[in-house]
Amino acid sequence: MSYLVKDYMHTQLLTVNIDDSVLAVSKLMTEKGVGYAIALEKTKPAGIVTEKDLVTKVIAKEKDPSTLRVSQIMTTPLITVDLSATLEEAVKMMAKHGIRRLPVVKDNVVYGVFTSRDLTRHFSDYKEKVTRDIINACALYPNSVDLGF
Repeated sequence: MSYLVKDYMHTQLLTVNIDDSVLAVSKLMTEKGVGYAIALEKTKPAGIVTEKDLVTKVIAKEKDPSTLRVSQIMTTPLITVDLSATLEEAVKMMAKHGIRRLPVVKDNVVYGVFTSRDLTRHFSDYKEKVTRDIINACALYPNSVDLGF
């Protein structure tokens, strides 16, 4: 059974323009209570601004956030996963790239973001679904399923 990232992602997105000031974006992120914003260039996803970007590229370098633009600090290229990807594919991609937020796209449109928080928040649901799938497989194919215990 496949478990699709679109069933676990969240769809409330904060998007900003690459020409917005970093100060305005950080205030918006704080107001919305989120740790990232998808940066758009003419409605197309161009990058992501995260709390880590703010700390490592602005605060630690003592830069003035009111004079910086999103395009100067955003993480790019934007690493994404397809809307039809499985949870396993998404988690592998996050691990490979060392990221905690993975925009979910189809045809260059962001439909949501899958985060490490989404994974932990829905883990028990996922575990219950997998358990049900194993029980159903054992009932349907009693001689074909060997769980090894």
